[in-house]
Amino acid sequence: MKSVALNAFPRTLARRGGVKKLRSSGRIPAVIYGRQDKPQNLEVNAKELGDLIHHSLSEIILVDVAVKDDPRPKRLALVQDIQHHPLSGKPLHLDLHEVAADEKVVVSVPVETVGEAEGVKTGGGVLSHVLFKVKARALPKDLPEQLVVDVSHLLVNQAIHIGDLKAPPNVEILGEKTMTVIACAIPRAEVEETPAEAAPLDAGAVEMLKEKKEGEGGDEAPAAKGAAAKPGEKAPAAKPGEKAPAAAAKGGEKAPAAAEKKPEKKK
Repeated sequence: MKSVALNAFPRTLARRGGVKKLRSSGRIPAVIYGRQDKPQNLEVNAKELGDLIHHSLSEIILVDVAVKDDPRPKRLALVQDIQHHPLSGKPLHLDLHEVAADEKVVVSVPVETVGEAEGVKTGGGVLSHVLFKVKARALPKDLPEQLVVDVSHLLVNQAIHIGDLKAPPNVEILGEKTMTVIACAIPRAEVEETPAEAAPLDAGAVEMLKEKKEGEGGDEAPAAKGAAAKPGEKAPAAKPGEKAPAAAAKGGEKAPAAAEKKPEKKK
């Protein structure tokens, strides 16, 4: 990564009112810190910072900071963080991390994709970008601004892991090698909810139900069909399809006539 020149000025206005006044004058508050020196409040030109961000592929920027009236002509630093306005997107604050040219540093590098996955074109899959940044360690001059990954060979149910990423020369990619960075998978279909089936009864429950069925109404014997009616009651009418009550005469037979009383002989 090639370093870019950035001019800065010592900052005296620090509180909220002073920072607001500073931004209205076209400057952005900044701070530079490192292991060797104490943090120092700075201010940079808003337009110069905007152009710097605009011409960079990412916010990983290596800068040569030239602070006015500083005994050191330039200070090598990495852009650690840029705070933006939530609506306008304009930079509000700049954090600079001073580094040594001969000392390796660890940064989070953005991962960008190129190409169209074969599983998306022909297999109906969807490309899922799981990790948007991975950590990399290298000397400041060897740090990449971003990692570009070609996904055109990906088929359905295939993935690219951290261990599959090709690091630039003199760069070490950190992290779990099996962690997924990009994947191609079939979209999950909505599963219709179905009512749960009733659990089958065990053998013991079946036997209990059988015994209960056989023993229902066992205390009293059921009345026989066609039983004679009680005195003063009419005999129950036969239901359709049932035979007439047993008390009725059989077909073709006459009912027995009542016995005639013989006259008594006179003596």
